[in-house]
Amino acid sequence: MSILLSAPFILLLLAIALCPLLMAHWWESHHHKALVAGLLSGPIAGYLLLQGQPGWTHLQHLLTEYAEFIVLLGALYIISGGIALRGDLQATPRVNVCFLCLGALLASLMGTTGASMLLIRPLLQTNAERRYVAHTVVFFIFLVSNIGGCLTPIGDPPLFLGYLRGVPFTWTLSLWPAWLAMIVLLLAVYGLWDRRLYARETPEALLQDRTHLEPLRLYGRRNLLFLALVIAAVALAPFPWRPLLMLAAVAGSLICNVPSARQANHFTYAPIIEIAVLFLGIFVTMSPVLELLSHHGASLGANTPMRLFWMTGMLSAFLDNAPTYVTFFEAARAQASPLSPGPLVAGVPELWLQAISLGAVYMGACSYIGNGPNFMVKAIAEEAGIVMPSFFGYMAYSTTILLPLFLGLTLVLF
Repeated sequence: MSILLSAPFILLLLAIALCPLLMAHWWESHHHKALVAGLLSGPIAGYLLLQGQPGWTHLQHLLTEYAEFIVLLGALYIISGGIALRGDLQATPRVNVCFLCLGALLASLMGTTGASMLLIRPLLQTNAERRYVAHTVVFFIFLVSNIGGCLTPIGDPPLFLGYLRGVPFTWTLSLWPAWLAMIVLLLAVYGLWDRRLYARETPEALLQDRTHLEPLRLYGRRNLLFLALVIAAVALAPFPWRPLLMLAAVAGSLICNVPSARQANHFTYAPIIEIAVLFLGIFVTMSPVLELLSHHGASLGANTPMRLFWMTGMLSAFLDNAPTYVTFFEAARAQASPLSPGPLVAGVPELWLQAISLGAVYMGACSYIGNGPNFMVKAIAEEAGIVMPSFFGYMAYSTTILLPLFLGLTLVLF
């Protein structure tokens, strides 16, 4: 394949990254997203169809993988949208730390999107009387919308794409030391930060916070059973039963709907429609890139765990972390050989795969556009009246807090 065929993939990722910043109103329309994705993916689809039977087979494989990917994300989003946690606790640093810790645990079980949507509104309600809240939302994005999701393929989209490429379902559990270290360190930093800002709150705000209390209540509990069915389907069922069981779980959730829970979550289908439209374009346009990487992956210099961690991570910070993961996964697999150090996992040296996985999941937290839930959480916080940092203001947080931790992780692991 000509290297020119990689241009649509690069242009599509740049559009996803820049259009929300440069032409936000135009980009809000799903029709405009579909137009961009269609114009850029159309030539690649046409090229594959012109190749005859091999091209048809390749395109069919791409669309099958895309369908299973979207079914999982849609199932997690729709089912978790029917679960609502409501209440107003006293917004002490300890309570906020508990919220973030719970979210980091749930992120690997119900996905970073599901955990974010479940917990962000009760967290904001709990902190409604406080003046200093933006830092809590930023750490929520770090921990719940990104880093917490690295323990299962359900947790974050890149890891599910690895699972579809042969990575065992339970392999990601081996990342628990890096997960635990990052969670503990971030919670410690947040706890100290929030304690300092809590001391600066006015007595009137703290009095209101102590008097306006409401116990936590969970609505839509039956959806937990459907969520468990999705997890079991991904872990145990082969294709094609896996997507069929997930669709059955979605149907069950909608049939047993609890309207009050979805209303409380302000549930709409808009976010999952956006993901479906854009990722269809991504899956098609990244085909030439993966083919080129399989032949020229070594020329990138991505041949050590440290390089793979930082190259995957830095691109995940500004592009979407799912296609970035696939790009470097294929580059690593193309370079692997029986002489590669350590055991192979899905054809990739295990330490390399750890570096790619952690880089994609962790550094998706470095900007608002690194991972899908980031912007969703920001929008919900602003809807609640929180003045959130700008794009570069958020990056000041992530550069100051996350990069030193990533450097430490590099020294220890890679």
